[in-house]
Amino acid sequence: MYATAAQLLTRRPAKPVPAWPVLPGADRLLLARGRVHEVCGAARQLLAIWLAAQTDGPILWITPEWSRDQLNPCGLTPMIDPARFLFVSPKRPEDVLWCMEEVLRAGAVRLAVADLPGLPSLTAVRRMHLAAETGGKEGDHLPLGLLLTPGMGGAPGVETRWHLAPDHQGTPGQWQLSRMRARTAPEQSWLVQRQTGQALPKLGAPVNGATDQPPQTGE
Repeated sequence: MYATAAQLLTRRPAKPVPAWPVLPGADRLLLARGRVHEVCGAARQLLAIWLAAQTDGPILWITPEWSRDQLNPCGLTPMIDPARFLFVSPKRPEDVLWCMEEVLRAGAVRLAVADLPGLPSLTAVRRMHLAAETGGKEGDHLPLGLLLTPGMGGAPGVETRWHLAPDHQGTPGQWQLSRMRARTAPEQSWLVQRQTGQALPKLGAPVNGATDQPPQTGE
């Protein structure tokens, strides 16, 4: 069969890309596995924990030794079993990226998180993408890499970029989640609301009444 012009020109991947939703039930907001994504904002660690809670198996969490933002196992308990976390604390900034690249290449875990003190270079991000692809082919799992960056983020070359911060203008237990970058989806924000009696929150309505658009993963 010959491919049509529309099929040749589309930017969508030829095959469905394995992916996880950012939040339970958010089936249109997906993070492609085998790729590296970025999360910034004051609540960036929280979004990483919510994602981890939707997976199974161990999670590798890399944080510089000198960082004051180390996770508190007691605070994790309501959302996820702290025993699932493997913590690595490199002494040098460059070793954080090296650890991330190596664990993605090994394909030994489904999710690897690097809490970075600054923004990585484009070369470093590309190396992590390639490492994740290799891990999916040669390791036990197709890993997803999550980079937590300070400020408003801006790591070059990431598959998607997300921002999470408390919504101080809303009710308690509410956040605003923003998709700042996706290859074929527009910028958009949503409210995230805590659910009574549930470990994880739910995705609320788009902010300002905008229409939700499903992002497309892949190159």
